[in-house]
Amino acid sequence: MAEIIDMPKLSDTMSVGTLIKWNVKEGQTVAFGDILGEVETDKATMELSCTVPGTILKIYAPGGSQLPVGAPICAIGKSGEVAPNPAAPTPKAAATSTPPIAESTGVACVPPAPAATSSGTSAPRTSNDERVKASPYAKRMAEKAALNIAALNGTGPGGRILGRDVNAAAQAPAAAPVATAPAGPLNVTVPAPADGKGIQPDADIPVGGMRQTIARRLLESKVTVPHFYLEVEVDAAPLLAIRESINKRLAETGGPDAVKLSVNDFILKGSAEALRRVPAVNASWAGTSIRAHGAVHLSFGVALEDGLVTPVIHDAQAKSLKEIAVEAKGLISKARAKKLTPNEMSGSTFTVTNLGMYGVTGFYGIINVPNAAILSVGATIKKPVVDASDRIVIGQRMVIGLSGDHRVVDGATAAQFLQALKLVLEDPTLMLI
Repeated sequence: MAEIIDMPKLSDTMSVGTLIKWNVKEGQTVAFGDILGEVETDKATMELSCTVPGTILKIYAPGGSQLPVGAPICAIGKSGEVAPNPAAPTPKAAATSTPPIAESTGVACVPPAPAATSSGTSAPRTSNDERVKASPYAKRMAEKAALNIAALNGTGPGGRILGRDVNAAAQAPAAAPVATAPAGPLNVTVPAPADGKGIQPDADIPVGGMRQTIARRLLESKVTVPHFYLEVEVDAAPLLAIRESINKRLAETGGPDAVKLSVNDFILKGSAEALRRVPAVNASWAGTSIRAHGAVHLSFGVALEDGLVTPVIHDAQAKSLKEIAVEAKGLISKARAKKLTPNEMSGSTFTVTNLGMYGVTGFYGIINVPNAAILSVGATIKKPVVDASDRIVIGQRMVIGLSGDHRVVDGATAAQFLQALKLVLEDPTLMLI
């Protein structure tokens, strides 16, 4: 008997999803685990896996549709079987309608970026200012291959440009690079205006559900949560020294597959240890009470081309520095491959956001509700400092900021947390015991 496949709930806060594209066609045989298509949730773009083997009898919603959770998207059954015809809401075009946005617990501080589409890049346009229809994956492929996506012919529904179209163009002898603006940290490229004036075409860029959620949740956090801010300067020299020593030993004993610790791994482990010492920060506002969390579930920001995701390291207080490093790298890889599960993006009790790799020396993140605080990490810089003997020497300093929810955390408690974190980071051997 044919089975109807509904729009799945791919995150704990998802109520609406955008069916970005289909990887299958009606009449195609699919097996368990095959990737049917891509769905954009309120947090990320994720692959839709097949859970019912059989034949695609009917596709109810075309690529680009926005649908509520539970809406039928396709039917799978035996070859030759008649597909059911359920009463379903009419899908709306993603670029012309604004769906209701679900609650999200995975939004942290977002670095400034150019005006973007739901894929995180400026919307390519033709010379007559028509927006090019292309999947986010195709746009990313075109950027990496330095191709003008507006010049490609799409083979998808309605002429939509797909990854295979970009791949074919990249392999063609006549393929030519497109003139672009200098790439930013995320290698974002902007097609030059057809008239050669300005830095990009004037346009109103539609945004996807993920970007809408980021905007709404950050606004909600700033408006409804009484933020306060503290910062501390940390002597990063001991941390950098022990990191170099550990990485050298790991490389010697582990070969090419050895784990390499990053500064952020130390920050995550240090945060877990500081929360152990000052657990009042590991809490959240519950309306008429303060909810204390017994376990430390650390979320950290991962910037992608189509937005920001915050995967979570659960029970970080029980994990070693190496375990946290391995798990963080795995979550980053899964985030970039759109493989994160709902559990891996939910349940955080504290958030770390790091812009040091962009050269930012200090900033304050917006609290990731319902967390009581977010830690903001800047770059390590060399600067003149006064040592214990009152000599001016070259030191390596890192500025760490904390944004706190004053309903949950008082200034003195937040200061104690930063003191504990500073202690651990300046004596990183404390993380190893």
